[in-house]
This record gives sequence, C-alpha cells and structure tokens, in this order.
Amino acid sequence: MKIKNLHIYSKNLSAQTAFYKEVLGFSIVEKSTNKIIFKIGNSTLILQENKNFKPYHIAFHISAQKEKQALKWLKKRVEILKNKEEEIIDFSNWEAKSIYFYDEDKNIIEFISRKYLFPTSSLKFTSVDVCGIAEIGLAVNNVKSTFKYIKNTSNLEQYFGDEEKFCVIGNDEGLLITVDKNKKTWFPTKDRSRNAAFGLRFIHENQTFQLDYNGSKIHLEKLL
Repeated sequence: MKIKNLHIYSKNLSAQTAFYKEVLGFSIVEKSTNKIIFKIGNSTLILQENKNFKPYHIAFHISAQKEKQALKWLKKRVEILKNKEEEIIDFSNWEAKSIYFYDEDKNIIEFISRKYLFPTSSLKFTSVDVCGIAEIGLAVNNVKSTFKYIKNTSNLEQYFGDEEKFCVIGNDEGLLITVDKNKKTWFPTKDRSRNAAFGLRFIHENQTFQLDYNGSKIHLEKLL
C-alpha cells in the first residue's frame, strides 16, 4: 500500500504550519486560510483547521538504516518520546527502527526506517531523507468488522496483530494501525487512542483507493 496523500485536521494550523515547515523542513505546495498542503517524499500531507480535532498517530518513512543520523537531527529540534530509556525502538520482526516525538497538536509522530526500503547514502540526515507517509492510526469501535470491510473492499491483508484490539493492515510500504479505541493506547506514550477523522488516498495492486473516516464510519472505494 503506497500512501499518496493523507488529509488530517488541526486545532492550531499556524503552529502546525511553522512546525512542519521550519522544524521538519517540509515544502509547502499549497496554502489557504484554513488549509495547507506539504510535499513529503512520495506523499502529500494535507492539514485543515478544525477546532474539534482529535489527535493522531502518524508515521513517516525515512531512508534505510539512517535512524541514528535521524535521531541526532531530531534532538536538535524536538523532544524525543522514549520507550523507557530507549530513543530508537527496534521492531526486529518488522525489520524496522522507529523514533517518536510530538508535533504542535500533540499528534504522535514517528520516523520509521525500514531495513530494505528507501536505500540511500551514509551522508548526514536531512529533511530530504523523509521519504513519504508510512502509517496512520485508525481508532475504531470494532477492529474485526473494520478489517473485514477494508480487506473485502481493497484486498489489503493483515500485517500484524489480531482482530480484537490491534490489527495492522497493509504492508511495509504503508500501514493502517487499526486499534480498538476502548482497549488500546498509542505506543510509546500510552496516550489514549481517539477516533480521529481523516482522509487517505493510496495505491494497492495498481489500483487507487480513497478511504474516508468521519470518526464513526469508514467509507472506502476504488477510484477510476
């Protein structure tokens, strides 16, 4: 699943704009009074102002095996969210390593380096090493029925977890981190998972899909 764009909401668009532009160094491709669009590697991130927003968990791909350089780069800009004392979290069964931090809306942001995706040089880390959107958290009331609907509509498979409270859907290129909002918190902070609305466009098996979640209901369709 290749994520092409992610549309989320923000309670403080001006602060978020400054964060993603000045702190993380992402390029603005479009801007209006209540919406801003960033180009991030192979993806676009759309932020739209909404005072009723709920926080998200979002992950971005970074260049392969550059997590140590990324950590050094990030520590000059943000406070790292640790798992106990660990700043770089090793997900050995995913062949990935991750670093976590908050943005200005207190969304949990993750930089994830996968061993075999986006190979690059050993030069120092820059914002160019952020290669695209890797994951979005999907907090729902019923994980099993959500997975069944997504699989039947798009042919996406379960990547990890179960069908009760934690079901990761997709593949290395892109994942829906689907959780039961009443049973599962977000790693590594233990922040409550909230049913935050978003829109997601992705490509799977050479087909383009649009997923829209309003916080209670998912609509997923294949685009022509």
